Amino acid sequence: VQLQASGGGLVQPGGSLRLSCTASGATLNYYAIGWFRQVPGKEREGVSCISSRNGNTYYTDSVKGRFTISRDNAKNTVYLQMNNLKPEDTAVYYCAAKGAASSTYDYWGQGTQVTVSS
Repeated sequence: VQLQASGGGLVQPGGSLRLSCTASGATLNYYAIGWFRQVPGKEREGVSCISSRNGNTYYTDSVKGRFTISRDNAKNTVYLQMNNLKPEDTAVYYCAAKGAASSTYDYWGQGTQVTVSS
């Protein structure tokens, strides 16, 4: 499974971005997909995830009400819509996939930089 994260960029506080996680070599709807972020010098943080079976979603408290994770199975893509962005959302964002039989995220994309600054 090869994942590619895209859609990052520079945005002003209060702005929006949509990140995409596209897969090759696998059908993403068979995998739970997570979005993570990391700032240099800090631990990687789980931001959001969507399950493979029933589409249940999870958000870390700091992004609840602002971020939305979704799937487009026809495009084999998972999105992270990020609204009302704040400077503290600045990080490299990664998507990762976890198979049904796995307890860990085994496949990772290369990361996309999100910078929120005026």
